[in-house]
Amino acid sequence: MDIYKANLTGLLGLCASLYAGQSWFVDSTASRIERKDSKTTESKTVKLQAAASTRSLDFLAVYALVMAADWLQGPFLYSLYTEEHGVAPGHVPMLFATGFVAGGVSASFVGSAADRHGRKLACLVFCAAYAASCVLTIASGSLPVLLAGRVLGGISTSLLFSVFESWMVTDFWEREKYETSPTGEFSEEAVEKKYTKEMADAASARLSHTFGRMGTVNSLAAIASGVFSEWVVAVSGTRKAPFVASAALLAAAFWLISTKWDENYGEPDEKEDGGGVMPVLSDPRVLVLGLASTLFEGSMYLFVFFWTPALKDAAQLASSSSSAPTDLPYGIIFASFMAAAMAATLTFNIVTAQLRLVRCVTLLLGLLGAAEVVFTLLSSTTALASLTEQHIFWLFCLFEGCVGTYWPCMGYLKGQVVPDGARAQVYALLRVPLNIFVVAALLLTHDGEYFKVFGVCSTLLLGAIAGVLAMVVNEPDLH
Repeated sequence: MDIYKANLTGLLGLCASLYAGQSWFVDSTASRIERKDSKTTESKTVKLQAAASTRSLDFLAVYALVMAADWLQGPFLYSLYTEEHGVAPGHVPMLFATGFVAGGVSASFVGSAADRHGRKLACLVFCAAYAASCVLTIASGSLPVLLAGRVLGGISTSLLFSVFESWMVTDFWEREKYETSPTGEFSEEAVEKKYTKEMADAASARLSHTFGRMGTVNSLAAIASGVFSEWVVAVSGTRKAPFVASAALLAAAFWLISTKWDENYGEPDEKEDGGGVMPVLSDPRVLVLGLASTLFEGSMYLFVFFWTPALKDAAQLASSSSSAPTDLPYGIIFASFMAAAMAATLTFNIVTAQLRLVRCVTLLLGLLGAAEVVFTLLSSTTALASLTEQHIFWLFCLFEGCVGTYWPCMGYLKGQVVPDGARAQVYALLRVPLNIFVVAALLLTHDGEYFKVFGVCSTLLLGAIAGVLAMVVNEPDLH
């Protein structure tokens, strides 16, 4: 399978080139913004840049650890259940579905609890709960114990994809508005008066870049986790080793959060005056983004479950007329997918280095369209018959490129339309329909029917495209 090694090499080379280009574009844009801001002294600019850089690194270090801890578990969870714990294959979908159900149920309260009691505290709870999930997963082959591990894993996933981003966005704007006050006045009224549109645009560019860096860090963590998990299993001789490593990373993240982060909360007054979270969820922009996230992320999770059999069937079909082996290098293929995602994230950073180059909402529409094309081709039996193994592989890479663009793009857009007071709660509640969608698809799908799942994803993405298209037309102020 040398072709897959060549594919990975080429994708990594593309990532290296885009990284070099990103450095030039972002640095030149930052210089342009600084020249415009004539009211900010050079010494203060340097201090603010140093403070922002330190704060960003503190967050990204934790983000890298928690995402790597999550990625470490994925490749070997199924085989750990079936081959080391002896779980019947028919029970494995139930275990996975339990995790998604727990995630959906917990989403109704973990976000509001984080807004009320603190996002930093919620992040610490995540680290403890996910580490406990790892312990339960490797401790015993007893089905009740494994189910308890999946429940904790589902709750932890709801926290992972809501409270960390909520903490970062709130922390960014709190520091941005107060630390960039050109007069040095730190009262809220003074900041609002002096916070010009140019400063707001510059801050938006920095926040967008932070989301881009999060995507890059996530991709690097995934690639490194895939390689490391293969190595540690080979060295230790057990599939439990990645889960032990995951717990160790979570312990390190717990320490960094507790020592480096400040606490932030939702705004009680905003929540009381606005009538709670329902007015936010009734905002058409939030509903459209919620629909898009449910359908796209649901398609992504289903892709994670079904890319292996789809590519394996294509390889077996190709080998039926030749003597080529059918074993696929899944680790190399997974790393290639992550490299494709990272290349897309780096491209996002370059494109959004200048806000007026393209709107994030337009990018979201484009990536939904590209994902629609991928799933349409993969769901058509006529198209599948004409596609080779490498064609399917590159379609999968295209979808992973959409994923790499989606995370920073959606994160930035939600940061614009969701108020700070209920941010974690809204982010968590938006995951409820996602979990329902994935559980239903898993329970209704049988072996060998992945093309039907891809067809459902293709159909549902059309609805997301229609909603986002309407938002592009009707929301000219939404970047």
